[in-house]
Amino acid sequence: MKSAIFAGLAATMLSAGVAQAEAEKYVLDASHSQIVFTYNHLGFSTGVGMFSGFSGEIMFDQADPASSSVTVSMPVMSMITGWQERFDHFMSPDFFAATDDEMVTFSSTGIEVTGETTAMITGDLTLNGVTKPVVLDAKLNQAGDHPMAGKPWAGFDATTTLIRSDFGLGMFAPYVSDEVEVIISIEAMKAE
Repeated sequence: MKSAIFAGLAATMLSAGVAQAEAEKYVLDASHSQIVFTYNHLGFSTGVGMFSGFSGEIMFDQADPASSSVTVSMPVMSMITGWQERFDHFMSPDFFAATDDEMVTFSSTGIEVTGETTAMITGDLTLNGVTKPVVLDAKLNQAGDHPMAGKPWAGFDATTTLIRSDFGLGMFAPYVSDEVEVIISIEAMKAE
């Protein structure tokens, strides 16, 4: 479900004013990056969960944005559900049966710039031990010097839809929706 964060890459590349000869490294600001996922619960409500505090890296080539890349990883156990019993159920054999060191990862495989501040980022998402391609619809929110940090910073949003059963997580579908909507919002800072 994370999906990252991945929007960072496209947006950073779209924000460049001066072409550079090589990729520059940006790292995610874990305190201001989150992935929210929603699903329909039996037609009665919309369930919500979140990942936050994860790490990632963007290698951004301003001269050739399509040659840029992004990678993100987060522990499955860092999922926030808002209710301990729901979290425990998600970590049970019904769903993840996750261990403390199990990770969700995303690595971009291609970027299609679609507008001044938009791009489609294709990548491999590994979730629950299954790797599948996903496409993130990404948008640059803002890029420039951070007013407090005093260095280059960028903020991005992205969305995608995942099919739980594609990742071996289809328990209770279709009563609990097989489709999971994912909303990504991240900030990234230029690495030292």
